[in-house]
Amino acid sequence: MNKLSLADIDPKGRRIFMRVDFNVPIADGKIADDSRIEAALPSIRYIVEKGGRLILASHLGRPKGKPEAKYSLKPAAERLSQLVGLPVQFTADCIGSEVQSVVAALKDGEILLLENLRFHPEEEKNDPEFAKQLGSLCDIYVNDAFGTAHRAHASTAGIAKYVNTAAAGFLMQKEIECLGHALSKAGKPYVSIVGGAKISDKIELIENFLNIATTILIGGAMAYTFLKAKGLATGKSLVEEDKIELAKELMSKAASKGVALELPVDHIVATGLDSTESRVVPVAETPQDLMGLDIGPGTARRYSEIIHGAKTIVWNGPMGVFENPKFAQGTFAVAKAVAESSAFSIVGGGDSAAAVAQSGVESKMTHISTGGGASLEFLSGRILPGVEVLSDSGVRHH
Repeated sequence: MNKLSLADIDPKGRRIFMRVDFNVPIADGKIADDSRIEAALPSIRYIVEKGGRLILASHLGRPKGKPEAKYSLKPAAERLSQLVGLPVQFTADCIGSEVQSVVAALKDGEILLLENLRFHPEEEKNDPEFAKQLGSLCDIYVNDAFGTAHRAHASTAGIAKYVNTAAAGFLMQKEIECLGHALSKAGKPYVSIVGGAKISDKIELIENFLNIATTILIGGAMAYTFLKAKGLATGKSLVEEDKIELAKELMSKAASKGVALELPVDHIVATGLDSTESRVVPVAETPQDLMGLDIGPGTARRYSEIIHGAKTIVWNGPMGVFENPKFAQGTFAVAKAVAESSAFSIVGGGDSAAAVAQSGVESKMTHISTGGGASLEFLSGRILPGVEVLSDSGVRHH
């Protein structure tokens, strides 16, 4: 990571504006899952213990650019206060004169959380005037919200123009280092596991893996577009008809690059998601009136063997409709295989992270990315705006 890190900064007496990801699920004014707040604690504690004056900012949900009570970050301020064991001040807005006077009165080691940035339409528009107002609140900008780093918003990108120093928080730093390792310094065999419903969501990811992976294991509904492209019967399974040519192209690219692109050999079929009966059939014998909803035990065994031989594993997307326990076995088998492997393993956000949590093997993964879309774009080889704007390291900032 060639970006300035929070560890390179002396926070004492400085006003530090830190963009965090407190986009947590809230039900009836109570936080249902505070893992995103927990994830930001190392950076928060570092700044506070070193005597920084901490201004935290985040978005929550998708308000339509105006205040909505259900999207208020107030419950997050209360939860953070409990977790960190210190009072957390809260302002009813994120810009304006009230915010400025609260910030001016902050003392060393104090914490302020601003209200939801997305209560202003200017946040998502990356409006320069709004970004300038945010920047005016601080001496140093820190981004610890990797999950939003693929969006060029005022608080993730625009603000950097109006501050002298922009650093990566510890969470952001870990993401960049781990994902960067998977892109550039990864040991072989390199096994990439790609699942989910649609090829269209993962085209760039697969294309990038064709340049770095030894083997690509395909699962989830996206496998059926590949299988159909090979001329196999797919029954009522989800197929993206308009992506069949693309699937053929990806398979021939894989062949020419010597990358093994593996597809399911058997699967679990049923009439639909709520069907009470399901059975295992070889992919080539898929009945016309049934749809595939998970990889079968044969495929799970084959994929597990390949995973066990890997030195690097990157996994993005489930193998089946794992939300339904009947169609979760394939995804859980893959999670178990990755957990047992001694490889450097990265699980890329979203559904895969949820599946790993459900199968209880989280602690066995090298890194579980906190950013679904952001990790996808990073691994697809894209430059993320929220990372690009950070100051380069090698310059000590005081």
